[in-house]
Amino acid sequence: MNWFSGAVFLFGLMICLATGRELDRKVEHITGRSRRMVGGLLTPGHVPWQALVYLSDSKLDGGIGGGALIAPQWILTAGRNLFVRKTQKDTRGKEPLIPKVYLGIVQRSKADAATEVAVEKVFLHPAFQNASDVDNDLALIKLKEPVSFSDTLFPIPLPEKEDSLEESEGQRGIIAGWGWGPLLTFSESLKFLALPIFKSNHDKIWTNRTEFQENVCYGDAGGALALLNPDTKQVYAAGILSYDEPCTRHMEAIFVKVSAYLPWIHSVMRGDSDRFLSLRTSIMNNLLSK
Repeated sequence: MNWFSGAVFLFGLMICLATGRELDRKVEHITGRSRRMVGGLLTPGHVPWQALVYLSDSKLDGGIGGGALIAPQWILTAGRNLFVRKTQKDTRGKEPLIPKVYLGIVQRSKADAATEVAVEKVFLHPAFQNASDVDNDLALIKLKEPVSFSDTLFPIPLPEKEDSLEESEGQRGIIAGWGWGPLLTFSESLKFLALPIFKSNHDKIWTNRTEFQENVCYGDAGGALALLNPDTKQVYAAGILSYDEPCTRHMEAIFVKVSAYLPWIHSVMRGDSDRFLSLRTSIMNNLLSK
């Protein structure tokens, strides 16, 4: 499976979104009731990089979240997904939990021993929630074994330098998840939305709800905001959802901007430590002095 197929997949999602909206309008005209879920439309198939990060079936006991497979042994998610209670006052001073992780599924009922991938370790960003609930809301999950890729399970790339222009007002990104619907329960089926970006700064991306008032909701945090660079045809993870509480009440969802955290992400994946950083600098200075 090549990355161009990923771009084709993203285009397909957007086409299905348009088709689904037309179907919704017809159903509403006939029945007078909306079929739309708070969190979006049902996916037409797998979102190959989508992970289910699981603590509990109940929101009160930690609930579920999303994640993005970014390498054979690594998943990028929101730091809040590793805690039962998600706010700064509740997570301060507490160690992150080890979640269960499932890959390659569309239905939550398929989250079983056959689709579970064992977790070796979790890495919470060192400045997680240092100023607010959404600051540095990132974590990396290292799997015990690399996963094998297929047409329905493969990673989403991290941003490249040429991708930053796509994270601007008016662009639309795809977010998928099993977050709450109107019955205040996690969705059984994976859903997706195409959300418009309205603001982006050095470390965050804000999106608006759709024209039909659809938005992310509880349980969607950690999912990747996938964007398509029309020049390179590359699909990439522009953001990781942090604030997943808009539901039908608020317009804005907040994503951690992945490009701002690439140094930290790469250092963790390399296995860097303070000792290695110091030794590397010492060796370089020694070589330059010769």
